[in-house]
Amino acid sequence: MSFLWAIIAGLIIGLIARAVLPGRQDIPIWLTIILGVLGALIGNVIATALGVRDTGGIDWIRHIVQIAAAAGLIAVVTPLWAKRVRR
Repeated sequence: MSFLWAIIAGLIIGLIARAVLPGRQDIPIWLTIILGVLGALIGNVIATALGVRDTGGIDWIRHIVQIAAAAGLIAVVTPLWAKRVRR
């Protein structure tokens, strides 16, 4: 069941990250999900390294770091995907 939650979280984080970035990102939804999941994992590592603790409520700082990590991944991968598709 945790695998399903990781996909759902990756989709949400990836879509928010795409919305934060300016311009259009021509990548498929499956790649958005994968980059969202990777961004969530990287964001968790960074948040833990920064000393962000789990709280009883919503972990806003952790989620912001996750979205930023996913946005960074999407910003790097989108031009690479565009070059791959043009060939």
